[in-house]
Amino acid sequence: MGTGFQCSTALSVAGTQGALGIVARMNTALVSHSDVVLHEIAPGHPECPQRIDVIRDQLMKQELYDCLAHYEAPRADRDQLLRAHTEAHVDMIHRVSPATGSVSLDADTAMNAHTLEASLRAAGGGVLATDLVLGGQHRNAFCLVRPPGHHAERSTAMGFCFFGSVAIAARHALEHHGLSRVAIVDFDVHHGNGTEDIVDGDPRILFCSSFQHPLYPGGHRENVLDQRVNTPLQAGTTGRVFREAIEAKWMPALERFQPEMLFISAGFDAHVEDPLAGLSLVDADFAWVTRRMVDFAEQSCNGRIVSMLEGGYALQALARSASAHVRELMQLGQG
Repeated sequence: MGTGFQCSTALSVAGTQGALGIVARMNTALVSHSDVVLHEIAPGHPECPQRIDVIRDQLMKQELYDCLAHYEAPRADRDQLLRAHTEAHVDMIHRVSPATGSVSLDADTAMNAHTLEASLRAAGGGVLATDLVLGGQHRNAFCLVRPPGHHAERSTAMGFCFFGSVAIAARHALEHHGLSRVAIVDFDVHHGNGTEDIVDGDPRILFCSSFQHPLYPGGHRENVLDQRVNTPLQAGTTGRVFREAIEAKWMPALERFQPEMLFISAGFDAHVEDPLAGLSLVDADFAWVTRRMVDFAEQSCNGRIVSMLEGGYALQALARSASAHVRELMQLGQG
């Protein structure tokens, strides 16, 4: 069944600047690439290519897909990767990339012949999305990419992640576009240890992360004023408690920091249906937190948001929750 919302004009931009009159009417860009579905850790692994497919299918079902401006994610270049990672890490990921078969980096993280390309596209998608939003082509952007990135530390691949895509995008906004302050918010059920490691000590970046604790990766750093707001949640936490925590912990920090742009690590594995964790959020909670971030960005950041897909492994719950997230970015929420 449709949503009652109709978009009469579909547009595929694929990295060009065409049809600007149509683009201007599209609040939200969707950045993706066909290469991101070729990466696979192992057959049957929860971080699977179907994650992209089910989100795209749900956006079509909800009649949202054709109302997004579509862009192909470019490859991140070396200089962009080095804004978040050591040279040794970047070199290692390139060096161990297999021509055939797979290579395991740890118990959770393996590369096939397409992982390097997918990882470069995921990181490059965040860079392009940042350019599009700061260039004024769109109010915000959602990067429908994988592998996820928020567990990748400066010198370590882990937790299904190879490059810290959201941190790379945030640093691009600061160092290429000259912004003074940006914030990263992360509502994945697993703590964004990689983002934390990359941005730690950078006074230009506020990092807010909610997550189930204890749960992988097992630890987090202490909170620091105008630097870090870690918000651990107990197993079984409901949407009501989650919303109260965001209001009490994140919002005062964000309002005090006044970032010029907001980045979202959008993980949907805090959903009650997700097999890898134990929080009890539902679709509406992801819509709510997105709407809260959109409202804040309207006040502080001229509406500028780049969101990047992180976790979410119950495929139908992921599809519904991500679609609700995109709908709120498009400012089409229903109450």
